Amino acid sequence: MKAVAPWICTGLAAVLLAAGCVRPTDVIDVSAYDYRDTRNLVRMVAGAARLLENAGLSALDGFREHCSPSGEYYLYVYDTEDVCLYHAGMPELVNQCLAGVTDIGGKSISRLIREALDNPDNPHGWAHYTWWEPGKFYPVPKSSCHFSIRLPDGRKVYVGGGLNHPHEEREFIRIAVDTAARLIQARGADALPAIADPLASCNFRDVRVFAFNAGGRMLISPVLGDNRIGLDLRRCADASGNRPFDRALNLLETQPAVWQAFIDYNRGERQPVKKTLYIRRTLLNNEPVYLGAITDLPHPP
Repeated sequence: MKAVAPWICTGLAAVLLAAGCVRPTDVIDVSAYDYRDTRNLVRMVAGAARLLENAGLSALDGFREHCSPSGEYYLYVYDTEDVCLYHAGMPELVNQCLAGVTDIGGKSISRLIREALDNPDNPHGWAHYTWWEPGKFYPVPKSSCHFSIRLPDGRKVYVGGGLNHPHEEREFIRIAVDTAARLIQARGADALPAIADPLASCNFRDVRVFAFNAGGRMLISPVLGDNRIGLDLRRCADASGNRPFDRALNLLETQPAVWQAFIDYNRGERQPVKKTLYIRRTLLNNEPVYLGAITDLPHPP
């Protein structure tokens, strides 16, 4: 499931511009993203969704004409029964129902997309999974955005598209943590196993949502399947000796969520790299609990 990008399918970009569906500035708010690739993808998928919303499925003729299945990024369109209506990268999927399809890690892709589209913390419907590139053997990490629309004939469909080997946007981290916090607000302690589930939407690639209490005791470990190790996050230091969790908790006394930069090592690298930590405060059984996730600090092109 891939997406067309304006620097790949310039013909389709021209179609969208001519139809008034893509404007240079005010198509959609992409200020949350650090990387140009992500911003361009969101603009393109949103423009295609707007064109379909106005013109209906007849717009797919223009997509087919201007999008080669050999490109790197693709658009796709599915109905509410998960039947593929259009797929630029894998046209053999058209008219097939993919409701039962999982990625290589066992994640239900249709479930991820439905959850994303229904999630108020995920305004552009991001889903993260591992999928195959057309004509290639090995599956690759993918992040896809989606928009749900209603066609002129009244049918609901969703339009999507994604990036292979995507940059890990800070916005992806925020969505994961805020979604987990919302789940705790709705379900209390019953939400903890759901958040820790490796198949949950908030856990993808090297991103793991974790949880701890005000004393630093782990409720959901970012690295282990249980919490028997007595890890005190407030005392954890980075490669330079700073304590990012302790700093974050001090700031969270007056703020609902914070970002903290720190320095640590990645696998296979001799030099430490800059990372970023996002933590949000919520309540569990009327006591403060903290949810967080970590990724490398973005280096936008």
